[in-house]
Amino acid sequence: AGKPKIVAIVATMRKLLTILNAIIRDQKPWQDA
Repeated sequence: AGKPKIVAIVATMRKLLTILNAIIRDQKPWQDA
């Protein structure tokens, strides 16, 4: 029962990282300006 929890956590972390990367990309023009 421990492995499914870890897999779910990893999947959530990957989703969060993808969202963060998208936010950083959207803010890049602001940094260049």
